[in-house]
Amino acid sequence: MSLLPSREVSINLKTIILPKNLFYVNIKIKRAQDYLKVIKSLLKMSKLAKHIIFKGRVQGVGFRFTAFRIATHNQLTGFVRNLPDGTVEMIAQGNPDDITDCIQDIEKSFEGYLRETDIHEIPAEPQYRDFKITF
Repeated sequence: MSLLPSREVSINLKTIILPKNLFYVNIKIKRAQDYLKVIKSLLKMSKLAKHIIFKGRVQGVGFRFTAFRIATHNQLTGFVRNLPDGTVEMIAQGNPDDITDCIQDIEKSFEGYLRETDIHEIPAEPQYRDFKITF
């Protein structure tokens, strides 16, 4: 005996709390079996955001362009920019594994140039639809 109804139902999933994220959705489900598919899809959409400061010799060495290439390859959104104190700031949003891969690839690419990488988790911002180099 299934606890889910077999007829068409309209389910309003007001808030599904995922790790550090909120999704607001209205979903019409035709079959009870589709309920699990919808939940799995929502879990895959889970976005994480990280604020990263790269310290060391990171300006004037192609750092932002390389970070841009790596971030877009990992399908991240956000931005990278030089800061007046000689560091580079990056906001990276996307799948947690892709963010980790991106940071590792950047650190590997600039192994001799990086002195320190500060990483802090922040709330995801829907305003970032792609990845950009900003000035």
